[in-house]
Amino acid sequence: MKEILINVDSNETRIALIENQRLMEFYFERESKKSILGNIYKGRIDAILPGMQAAFVDIGLGKNGFLYVTEIIPEQFDRYAEIMGVGEEILSDQVEENLSSPTSIENLLKQGQEILVQVIREPLSNKGARVTTVLTLPGRTLVLMPTVEHVGVSRRIEDEQERIRLKTCLHKIKPNRMGLIARTLGVGKKEEDFIKERNSLLELWNKIKRKSENVSSPTLIHEELGIISRVIRDLFTEEVESLVIDSPNEFEEILRFLEAFASYLKSRVRLYRQPEPLFEAYGIESEIEQMLQRRVRLNSGGYLVIDETEALVAIDVNSGKYVGRKNLEETALKTNLEAVKEIARQLRLRDIGGIIIIDFIDMEKEENRMKVLQSLEEVLKQDRAHPTISQLTKLGLVEMTRKRVRQSLNLTLGEICPRCGGNGIVLSEATVFLKLWRKLVKVCSTYSDKEMNVVVHPDIAVRLLQEGRIEEISSRFGKKLHLQPNEDLGLSEMKIYSLYPYQELIDDYQ
Repeated sequence: MKEILINVDSNETRIALIENQRLMEFYFERESKKSILGNIYKGRIDAILPGMQAAFVDIGLGKNGFLYVTEIIPEQFDRYAEIMGVGEEILSDQVEENLSSPTSIENLLKQGQEILVQVIREPLSNKGARVTTVLTLPGRTLVLMPTVEHVGVSRRIEDEQERIRLKTCLHKIKPNRMGLIARTLGVGKKEEDFIKERNSLLELWNKIKRKSENVSSPTLIHEELGIISRVIRDLFTEEVESLVIDSPNEFEEILRFLEAFASYLKSRVRLYRQPEPLFEAYGIESEIEQMLQRRVRLNSGGYLVIDETEALVAIDVNSGKYVGRKNLEETALKTNLEAVKEIARQLRLRDIGGIIIIDFIDMEKEENRMKVLQSLEEVLKQDRAHPTISQLTKLGLVEMTRKRVRQSLNLTLGEICPRCGGNGIVLSEATVFLKLWRKLVKVCSTYSDKEMNVVVHPDIAVRLLQEGRIEEISSRFGKKLHLQPNEDLGLSEMKIYSLYPYQELIDDYQ
C-alpha cells in the first residue's frame, strides 16, 4: 500500500511517500531556497581546466557550474554515438554518467563561449552545481533528449519483450537527430500515447531554443517543475492508492494537471480538511524527528549508527540488546537481515548518496554472508536511485554507491554545530578549564598591566575561585585580577581587558 501526503504552508512544502504505513521517502522545498535540479541555463565558459578535463561555467548562481568533458557534445559532430559511448541501459531515467569521450576539452570549448547546460547535481557543500550539455526534458512516460540521437528504455523495466516493443515504438516516433527514453510509466502505453507526449515535449524544447537565442548569458532559460508537480509526474502512479493534500489551491492544480496526463488518477486525490495538522494525524512529524538521529533502532533490540563524512557515509550494524536463542552466528545473521531492510529505508528516507560503507556484524559462514548480500540487493531494487553494490571486502565491509544529486536531508535540514564544529564532540570542562588557565598565564606574562578584568563563563569562574587560581596569578605576577562571570560567553571563551586604558588584550593563544 502506497500513499502520498502533501503538506503546504506559505514558506515550505513537504511531501511524504508512505509504503505499508511507514515513511519511506521525504521531500521538501522552501520558498527561500528552491531546487535548481533540472534547470536549463545559458551559461558562459569562465575557465577551462585541462588537467581535470573539465570547465567552470558561469550560470549566474554565484558559484560556477562544473562541466566534465564527458558531458559535452561538440557541435562539429552530427551524431552522439560518434563521440560518446552510451549503453542501452539508463540510470534513473537519465543518461548514464560513465560516458567516454576521445576528445580533449581544449578542442571543444573556449573561454567566454556561450553554452546551454542543465543542472544534474545541486551544489554540495562548497562545490558548485554539476552541469551537462546532454539536455533531458522528462515527461510522464517519455524523456526527450533534444541534443543527442539515442533511444533507451529505463532499466527498471525488466520484461525483455516489453523492452523490445518500447524500443521499436520509440525508433518509429523519434524526432530527427534527437533521442527518446521510455520511462517506467511507459509500460503498456500505445504509440499514440507516446506521440502525444512527444509533441508536448517538442513544443517545450522549441520554446527553450527560441528563448536561448534571444538572451545573453548567464540566464535561466527553463525552470524545472515545482516540487508538487514533479511528484505528481514521477511518483503518482497506479501503485499509489491515495494522494492527500491539505491545500485547496494546490488540490485544484493537481486535478488540472492530472486531467491532461492521467485523468484516471483524479479519483485518488483527496483534500484534507481536519483541524489536526496532516503530518501529525499520520504520525509523520515524529518520524521526521527520528530521521535526523544518528542512531536508528531495530525492532529486535539492535541498532544502526549512521555517520556522514565529507568523503563517504559509514553505517555500522550493532546487535545491541538482542542476544538470540542459539549462538552468536544466528544472532549476527538475524540482526544483519533485519538491518538490511532498515538500511535500504534510511538511504531513501535521508536521500544519502555517494560512497557508502556498511559494517555488518561479523559472520563466519560464507553462506550467511551471501544471504545478507543477496537480501540487500533485493530490497534495493525498490530504490529509484539504483544503488550499485560491491562484494564483501576482506574485512567484512559492504561497499556501495548511490547516485547523489543533492545534499542528504541531514545536511539540508540541519547545519554544522557551532559548539563542536561538526566533530560531534566538545572538549570536557576540565580540558577547557586548563586551556583557559594556560591562556590566562600567557596574557599575564605578556602584558605589564597591573590590573585586569577577566570575563568567563560562570562555571569556569567558580572553578578558578575554588582552585585558588586567581590568588596564584596575583602572587606569581603581582597583578590584581577582577573576575567577571558572564552567561553569554561559551564555556571555552575568555575575554581579558586592561583597565588603564580599558581595552581588550589579544594574545597568540586565540
